[in-house]
Amino acid sequence: MPQRTSLCVLADSMERERHNNFSQFLPTTKKEVEQRGWDELDVILFSGDAYVDHPSFAAAVIGRIIEAEGMRIAIVPQPDWHGDYRDFTKLGRPRLFFAISPGCMDSMVNKYTAARRLRSEDAYSPDGRHDKRPEYPTIVYTQRLKQLFPETPVVIGGIEASLRRLTHYDYWQDCLKKCILVDSGADLLIYGMGERPMQHIIRVLNDELLSTGLEAVDNQMFRNVMMRHPQLQTVMLMAKHEVKITDKDIVLHSHEACLHDKRKQAENFRHIEEESNKVHAQRLLQEVDGKYAVVNPPYPPMTTEEIDASFDLPYTRLPHPKYHGKRIPAYDMIKFSVTMHRGCFGGCAFCTISAHQGKFIASRSKESILREVQQIIAMPDFKGYISDLGGPSANMYGMHGKNLKVCEQCKKPSCIHPRVCPNLNTDHSALLDIYHAVDALRGVKKSLIGSGVRYDLILHDTGDININKVNHRYARELIEHHVSGRLKVAPEHTSDAVLRLMRKPSFQLFYDFKALFDQVNRSAHLNQQLIPYFISSHPGCTNKDMAQLADLTRRMGYKLEQVQDFTPTPMTVSTETWYTGFHPYTLEPVYSARTPQQKKEQNQYFFWYKKK
Repeated sequence: MPQRTSLCVLADSMERERHNNFSQFLPTTKKEVEQRGWDELDVILFSGDAYVDHPSFAAAVIGRIIEAEGMRIAIVPQPDWHGDYRDFTKLGRPRLFFAISPGCMDSMVNKYTAARRLRSEDAYSPDGRHDKRPEYPTIVYTQRLKQLFPETPVVIGGIEASLRRLTHYDYWQDCLKKCILVDSGADLLIYGMGERPMQHIIRVLNDELLSTGLEAVDNQMFRNVMMRHPQLQTVMLMAKHEVKITDKDIVLHSHEACLHDKRKQAENFRHIEEESNKVHAQRLLQEVDGKYAVVNPPYPPMTTEEIDASFDLPYTRLPHPKYHGKRIPAYDMIKFSVTMHRGCFGGCAFCTISAHQGKFIASRSKESILREVQQIIAMPDFKGYISDLGGPSANMYGMHGKNLKVCEQCKKPSCIHPRVCPNLNTDHSALLDIYHAVDALRGVKKSLIGSGVRYDLILHDTGDININKVNHRYARELIEHHVSGRLKVAPEHTSDAVLRLMRKPSFQLFYDFKALFDQVNRSAHLNQQLIPYFISSHPGCTNKDMAQLADLTRRMGYKLEQVQDFTPTPMTVSTETWYTGFHPYTLEPVYSARTPQQKKEQNQYFFWYKKK
């Protein structure tokens, strides 16, 4: 009897510990919802990724933002979209709306290589499994929900929806696709970083319910409220009679016109990119299926206080306990890393960061960054090494225009191409201050920089001797103290003609940076490597350009490892050029290696050292 009692006590203790572990996370099951004492939910969020409660995972960020608004929120990670759809019905109908976060990566880029071959693993799924999400989860999840709950609104967001907000080329189906609201049947699309639009939508819908005394929002109420409160950074399908077009609006070529004329698709894209990167953007309208896809302008960049508030939410920084014993590859990569800012003003032609996060930098405060580092230090398996103090580009932290009124008039997608803007402050002092403060913390042996570094910012002659000295000191400290043996940079190509189309600096700058890298290594008695990234088959690139790349890098002693074939992804200049054959800004014809054989031929130049 005493033994049985002790076992019962142990079992009770284990159950309490298990309950406490689960209670720190947002609920994912009906039982977890009930344990919070909730009999209904305000928002149910379906995620294409495993649920990792960490500020680098989109579903966790949006979930915590909704929670901070006082709403009852649950996350359904990677629902089974086959069979009886019980994952879509187990939590019932939400009071406000369903939300869909398809994943931190585009589902098709996450699954397939440029050669359309299956990748070795899905980095955002337990044990890297490929069967945990469908292709195009935004469309699949929305269609399931609309089939099961036809009267409940669905709000979509995340990078997959964000980059498909208007007519776009789909590489995997090799065709132009409509605004994803059409194919999915969703009621609203939030593009870009979703914290502020989500906050506003929740507030106006909740106020509407309180004022009307109704129990839940339906499609018609949702539409009426969104029409009365047109929300920044959202896209909505509207009947023509509902849209009052003004002289400030930009009316794009219709989807149907783009299907018949690739040049019109190229013309559209210039407007789309420019309005995504302006302080005072204009509304975009595109006709599709007899309606208008209406793209409201983006929010201004987040303030330091706003981005701090998002990162300071009560994340556990852990995968949900349901994944105990399973490996989530993306989490393993970032568990000891810190994101210090959002946005990128590089404007690289093949990159989707500025299309999703914008070109203006939103930087966290030093205090917020140090608080997160202290959380990492307290983790039981932390060994003293911060794997990354970074962002989309590691060394853009704290940078912005010197005269913000000049920035308000600018519509260029890049602040550093074809040359660094004279109004851009490229002082690396704030970044060095962060590095020094992190390294001074007890428990930190070394902080590493794993994100990409823009060496053109480091080498830029600012015209200010003091800032030039600071930036040179940054380069030395980066190379001496923040490299784990290998520093990765991205020249992307050696041909200046191709680099201009990529919006990347001349390859001469890579020579200059490599000379600096080697000199610092010699003086510090280090034996570190500089690892360059390169791309084949980018628009404008020929076999001759690839032969030159192979020859130049061979002479420099490189056997290239970090290489990739260009993958056309929605909403980039490079993709529009590749698909249409015209550069969206000049409308001049541009050659692209388009067939699998042509792409394979270019890619093989990287591997001149292999006999085959």
